[in-house]
Amino acid sequence: MSNLLKRKSVIRVNDFLKKFKKSINLITLDESARTAKDAANALNTEVGTIVKSLLFKDPDNKFYLCLVSGDKYLSTTKISLLIGNKIFKANADECKEVTGFSIGGVSPVAHTNEITKIFIDENLSRYETVYAAAGHPYIVFGILFDDLCKITKGSIESFVD
Repeated sequence: MSNLLKRKSVIRVNDFLKKFKKSINLITLDESARTAKDAANALNTEVGTIVKSLLFKDPDNKFYLCLVSGDKYLSTTKISLLIGNKIFKANADECKEVTGFSIGGVSPVAHTNEITKIFIDENLSRYETVYAAAGHPYIVFGILFDDLCKITKGSIESFVD
């Protein structure tokens, strides 16, 4: 598993996090964290503490990253209202191209291209510490909710059903 820490995508996330706060460490899991439930089980935590990083785009090909609590479902109608345009889920190729990460390992930080806007699910504020992917399905990091907001410069919103 230690070879996973040498992957470029994971190194990129780790470097980004260390510049923000040296005390944030990557966690290597024994099991995949491709889903919020898998991640919660592997970390022995509540599903709601898991940050799902979901990429969407509008008809003008502007991309939006939505950081959603693991126990909630995003409403595309509510996101569309927030941005004032219809929104569609980005496909796997677009996700990889825009963020630099494959689905299942999309980090909320250290993207290879600029994201138009990042939205943070207000439900994540229920937890002091939340957990997000760090560039690979077996690598995550824990971060204080307030620090997640600062490091992503995300906008806290209500956009779940």
